[in-house]
Amino acid sequence: MTESEAIYLFKCLADKSRLQILKSLAIEDMYVELLAQRLNLTPSTISFHLKKLGEAGAVHSYKNQYYTMYALCKGVFDARIIDIIREKSDESTIQNQREAEYRKRVIDSFFTYSKLKAIPAQRKKKRIILEEIAKSFVFGRTYTEREVNIIIADFYDDFCTIRRDMIAEKIMGRNQDCDAYWLLPSKERSEN
Repeated sequence: MTESEAIYLFKCLADKSRLQILKSLAIEDMYVELLAQRLNLTPSTISFHLKKLGEAGAVHSYKNQYYTMYALCKGVFDARIIDIIREKSDESTIQNQREAEYRKRVIDSFFTYSKLKAIPAQRKKKRIILEEIAKSFVFGRTYTEREVNIIIADFYDDFCTIRRDMIAEKIMGRNQDCDAYWLLPSKERSEN
């Protein structure tokens, strides 16, 4: 189910009459007049709601002698909400572009000629700066504290603060003896 289909279905389900129609169809297939009688609504109102539910893929119709019967499309309701949420967003490209533009603005604001002017106070901006510095490290390689300090010093004189912040933000890891440092996988970084 695409994002736009899910939105349309959820909007359809946000109506009490439509929900009552679906509950009735979950028991058995019905025709318009029977649904109207059961729900105490006019047949035209039922037809209107059935049309909306059909457009959302929640019901389908079929002929049975003289009647047009309506039935629940059970497959639509088998989808878990978490699966719908995990579906790729129609706007994901635009969202990624906005995020990239924001990151660039932050980097441009805090770096001059590859030197960090100041450590941002806002955590989100600080994280972007730390991730930018982390690009100087090679994933899978272990560094001594001195090597880490030298690399960070190219960006900022207070390398101790940056090193400590990179560990706190789980961008870098270190052993208990504090003599080995390494870049953490990006998955572990995003879980922080």
